[in-house]
Amino acid sequence: MRVELIMGRVSVLGFVLAILSILTSDFGCNGDGLSRTCSQSDLQALIDFKNGLRDSGNRLSSWQGSNCCQWEGISCNNRTGAVISIDLHNPYPVSSAYSLSTSRPEFWNLSGEIRPSVLKIKSLQYLDLSLNTFNQIPIPEFLGSLQSLQYLNLSKAGFSGAVPPALGNLSSLQFLDVSSEFSDLSVNSFDWVSGLVSIKYLAMTGVDLSMVGSIWVEVLNMLPHLTSLYLSNCGLSGSIASLNPVNFTSLAVLDLSFNNFNSLFPNWVENVSSLAYFDLSSSGLYGSIPLGLSELPNLQYLSLAMNNNLSASCSRLFQGGWKKIEVLDFAMNKLHGQLPASIGNMSTLTNFDLFVNNVEGGIPSFIGKLCNLQTFDLSGNNLTGSLPDVLEETNCLPNSPLPGLMYLRLTSNHLVGNLPDWLGQLENLAELSLDNNLLQGQIPASLGNLKNLANLGLAGNQLNGTLPDSLGQLSQLSTLDVSLNNLAGYISEAHLSRLSNLKFLFLASNSLVFNVSSNWLPPFQAQNLDLGSCHLGPSFPGWLRNQKKVVALDISNASISDAIPNWFWDITSTLLLLNASFNQLSGQLRNPFSVAPFADVDFSSNLLGGPISLPDVEIELLDLSKNQFSGRPLLSRKLGGEYKGGPQKYTKTLSLVTSIDLSGNDLRGEFPDEIAKLVGLVSLNLSKNQIIGHIPQGISNLRQLSSLDLSSNGLSGAIPSSMSSLSFLSALNLSKNNFSGMIPYTGQMTTFPASSFAENPGLCGAPLILKCLGDDSDRGGTVIEETSSDGFIDKWFYLSVGLGFATGILVPTLILAIRKPWSDAYFGFVDKIVDSSMRAKRRTATHRRK
Repeated sequence: MRVELIMGRVSVLGFVLAILSILTSDFGCNGDGLSRTCSQSDLQALIDFKNGLRDSGNRLSSWQGSNCCQWEGISCNNRTGAVISIDLHNPYPVSSAYSLSTSRPEFWNLSGEIRPSVLKIKSLQYLDLSLNTFNQIPIPEFLGSLQSLQYLNLSKAGFSGAVPPALGNLSSLQFLDVSSEFSDLSVNSFDWVSGLVSIKYLAMTGVDLSMVGSIWVEVLNMLPHLTSLYLSNCGLSGSIASLNPVNFTSLAVLDLSFNNFNSLFPNWVENVSSLAYFDLSSSGLYGSIPLGLSELPNLQYLSLAMNNNLSASCSRLFQGGWKKIEVLDFAMNKLHGQLPASIGNMSTLTNFDLFVNNVEGGIPSFIGKLCNLQTFDLSGNNLTGSLPDVLEETNCLPNSPLPGLMYLRLTSNHLVGNLPDWLGQLENLAELSLDNNLLQGQIPASLGNLKNLANLGLAGNQLNGTLPDSLGQLSQLSTLDVSLNNLAGYISEAHLSRLSNLKFLFLASNSLVFNVSSNWLPPFQAQNLDLGSCHLGPSFPGWLRNQKKVVALDISNASISDAIPNWFWDITSTLLLLNASFNQLSGQLRNPFSVAPFADVDFSSNLLGGPISLPDVEIELLDLSKNQFSGRPLLSRKLGGEYKGGPQKYTKTLSLVTSIDLSGNDLRGEFPDEIAKLVGLVSLNLSKNQIIGHIPQGISNLRQLSSLDLSSNGLSGAIPSSMSSLSFLSALNLSKNNFSGMIPYTGQMTTFPASSFAENPGLCGAPLILKCLGDDSDRGGTVIEETSSDGFIDKWFYLSVGLGFATGILVPTLILAIRKPWSDAYFGFVDKIVDSSMRAKRRTATHRRK
C-alpha cells in the first residue's frame, strides 16, 4: 500500500483511541502502589495462565509475589482490586524498527497455550494477546464465556482454524480484532456475529470469509453501535450493490478493500452520513461512482483505487462538496474529462491520486491553492499542454508554493514545454517524477535547492543542455533518472561527490561524458547503474571498483577500449544484470566468473577472445556473440579437463538458462550433446561459427525451445526427426550447413519456409523444390538463397526472452509494487533493473539500425 494511503488512516486514530479510553476508564495502573491487592482466586488463575505460556524473552519476570495488580500487563479495578485487564500484546512485533535492529526478533513473542483458568477471572474486561506467536493453535472456544469482556484483541498472533462462534455470546464486547496476516483463520458462518450487540470496533482483516456468502452485510447492518469495520482481504464475493434499509447510523470506518465482489458500486454508502474513512480499493467493483459521495459531511478518506472499471466524469465528481476530505484515491479506474477548478476549494486535501485513468487537459494552476497537499499523482493519463508557468496565488504559510507537497508524479502523459521555475521552490518535495512525457528545454539549476529530494525522474523526454552540477547538492537523493533524453556535456565529480545516498543512477541514452580522475571513488553504494551510451572510456572506469552492492550494471556502448581489469570480477557476484556489450573490450573473461543466480550476462559485440568462459552459478541469459572466442563449442564432451569440473558442472550451471547466444565467434568442434540437458532453454543461437557434427536426437528434450539458429556452420548428417515434436519452436534457421537426407516434414517442421534449410546441398524434400529419390509427391517450395547479414533473428529477441525468468523470480515480492512507492523501500529497484534491461534492448536495436 502506498505510503500516503497509510497516512490517511491517521485521521481516524483519535476515533479508535476514544473507544479504548472508554473501555479502560476504570483501570488502575501497574505498580502504582495501590492499597488494594488482587483476590486469591485471580492470583491463582493468573499463575496457571502464565504456566501455560512459553516466555523465551522473560517478559513475565514481574509475575511474582502476592499482589498481581503490580504485575506487568495486569490492571485492576481501583476500588475492588479485581483484575480487569490482561495486556500481553507484543510491543515489538517482527516488523517494528526495534525488532529489526535486534538479532532475536522473536525475543518478545509469547507462545504456548491459553489455559481455561482465565475464566476464573470474573471481572475481566480487557484481553490483548496480539502480535505474538501461538504457532497455529486454534482460538480457544472458552473465551466466549468471558461475559464481562469488552475488549478482545487476538490479531496477528499466530492462531489458525475457525474463529469460534462462541464469541457471539460476548454481548458486552465492544472491541474485537482477530485479523490474520496469512489467512490462517476462517469463519464458516456469520450468524454468530449478530450476538455482538455492543460491538463498536470489528476487525477481521485477512480472515477467510469466502464461505459466509452475502449474509454478512445484513448481519452487520443489525449492529446498532458499530463504528469501525475492517474486512479487508477476506475473500468476500457477491453483489453488495443494494441494502435496504441502511442502519449503519454510527459507522465511521469501513474497509472492504482487496476482496472480489464483482459488483456494482454500493450506492447505499451515500446514506451513511457518519462515514469518515472508506476504503473499497481492489474489490472488483464496476459501474459509475455515485456523485453523492462528495456530500458525505464527515468523509475524510476515500480510496476506490485498483477497481479498473469504475467510471466518472472528473468535472462532475469533483464539482462540489468534499468539505472535510483529506485523501482521494481513484487510481487505476476509468475517470475521464478535465479537472474542474473547484478542486482548488478542497482546502483540507492532502492526497490526490488519479494514477492510470483517462484524465485529459492540462495541469491546472489552481493546485497552488491546496496548501495542505502532500501527494499529487496524475501519472498514466492523457494530460497535454505544458506545466503552468506560475501557480495561483495562495495564502499558504510559509510563503512558498505548495509548502507541504512531498510527491509530485506526472509520468507517462503528453506534457510539453519547459520545466517551470516553481518546481525548484517546492522545499519539502521528496519525489519529482515527470518521466515519459514530451518535455523540452534544460533542467533548471534550481532543482538543486530541493534539499529533501530523494527521487528525481525526468527520463524519456526531450530535455537538452547539460546536467546541472547543482544536483550534486542533493544529499538525500536516492534515485536520479535522466535517461533517454538529449543531454550532452560532462559528468564531473561535482555532480556526484555529495550524493552519499544514491542507489539508482540512470544516465543512459544521452551524450554525456564522464570526466573524473582515475583515482576518484564515489561516496555512494549504488544498486543500479544504467550508463549505457554514456562515454566512460577509453579506459575501463576505475571508479566502479568500490561499488560492492550493484545489482544491475549497464555499461554498454560506452566507448571502452580496454581489457577488463581483475578487480572487476570482485564486484560482479551481486549482479542480476551485466551488460557490457558494444564496446571494444579485449582479453579473456575470468573462468569461471561470478554473478548472482539467474543473472542476464551480455558481453556481445566486443573483441574478447580465448575459450568460452561460463559463470559459477545458474544463469538466465548468456550472450557472448560477435566476439573472437575460439576453441570447442559450449559443453562439448571433448572439453574434458579444459574447464574445472568438466561438462557435468557446466550442465548444472546452465540447467535453468533460457537463452544462449554464442553466434559470430570462432568456435570449433562437434555440436555439444549436453545442450539436450538444458531443458529450460527457450532460445539458442550458435550461428556463424565452425561447429561440426550432428544435431542429437535428444534435442527434442528442449520442450520450451522457441528459437534455434545453427546457420553458417559445418553441421552434417540428417536433421533429427524428433525435432517435429518441438511444438513451441517458431523460429528455425539451419541454412548454410552440410545437412543431408530428407527433411522430416511433419508436425512443427511443416511451419518453416524453405529459407530455414537453404544452402544445404544434400537436403531434399519439402519445403525445398528438390525432391528426394523416390519421392513423387507434389510437396515443395521456393528456395531463398540468402539471408540477411545478421541472420534472420534479431539478437535482441534473445534478451527479451531472457528477462522472463528473472522477473518471475523477483516480481512476487513486489506484486503490490505495480505502483511506486507501494514497495518504495526495497522492491523499487527490481522494476528499475528490468526497465534498464529493456532500455538497453532499445538502445542496441538503434545501434544496429545505424
